[in-house]
Amino acid sequence: MTWLVVLAGAVLVLGILRDVFHTLWHPTRHGGLSGLVMRSVWRLSSHRGRRWRPAGLAGPLGMITVVAVWALTVAVGWALVYWPHMPDGFTYATELTPAEHAGPIDALYVSLVTLATLGLGDIAPTSGPLRVLAPLEALMGFVLLSATVAWILGVYPALARRRALALRLSHVRRSQATAGALDSAGGAALLDGLASALATITVDFLQYAESYYFFDGDENTSLPAQLGHTAGLAERATEAGHPDVRLSASVLRMALEDLATVLDERFLHTGGTPQVVFTAYAHDHGRSPAGAAEAEAD
Repeated sequence: MTWLVVLAGAVLVLGILRDVFHTLWHPTRHGGLSGLVMRSVWRLSSHRGRRWRPAGLAGPLGMITVVAVWALTVAVGWALVYWPHMPDGFTYATELTPAEHAGPIDALYVSLVTLATLGLGDIAPTSGPLRVLAPLEALMGFVLLSATVAWILGVYPALARRRALALRLSHVRRSQATAGALDSAGGAALLDGLASALATITVDFLQYAESYYFFDGDENTSLPAQLGHTAGLAERATEAGHPDVRLSASVLRMALEDLATVLDERFLHTGGTPQVVFTAYAHDHGRSPAGAAEAEAD
């Protein structure tokens, strides 16, 4: 029975390490605990009325919840490792009675103190294996802290790039560029720049899938609100007389298709065309698919 409890604790700890690894350093479309938590918070926000998601809380709260689940699960896992060895494997402060402080709550207390690297010392391991394991848990606490900081420093720049691209697309839309204006070397350069930025955003969704669950309040900085017009822009440019513009338009269309593929495979699962995916993307972020209608009208 003792080994079953220890094994269960080890499985919990290793499961969290695996999730941290796949979330930060080896993202996959199969998701994991972090992906499940982010999706759950996002879906919950969609059922809390029109004001909750636009407040932009789903993404930050989702990340906070993920980190809390990571830390709590690790603490419980290590507590299960310690618990069977209490009280014999630990030394207690003089004011504590070992037999009264050998339950699961006490094991969780020791685990939390060690994970947070507080080192209070009122209950400390004395047996050889436990004296090695305790510093390993403290090291894991440092790893979790570092992982959280790295995660934040990765996601928020990705959000900034996405919003900057949306604002640039909004500039193009509001400028009402005609087919004639696009039929030039300047038009080709513009389309190339948009295609390059879209490729960067596609990689961001692959590397930082959690960025999908952040709501952009302003329509001009909301990528879901701008993609429909961009698809129409690429369609118009394919009919240009300038060969460079037609080439750039083709590259832009491929960039849009790649983005649609990533969005559909990882988040939306429509199985439709890029236009269908972008419309679903707009709906999922509380945006009217007006951009899609505009693209079709163009």
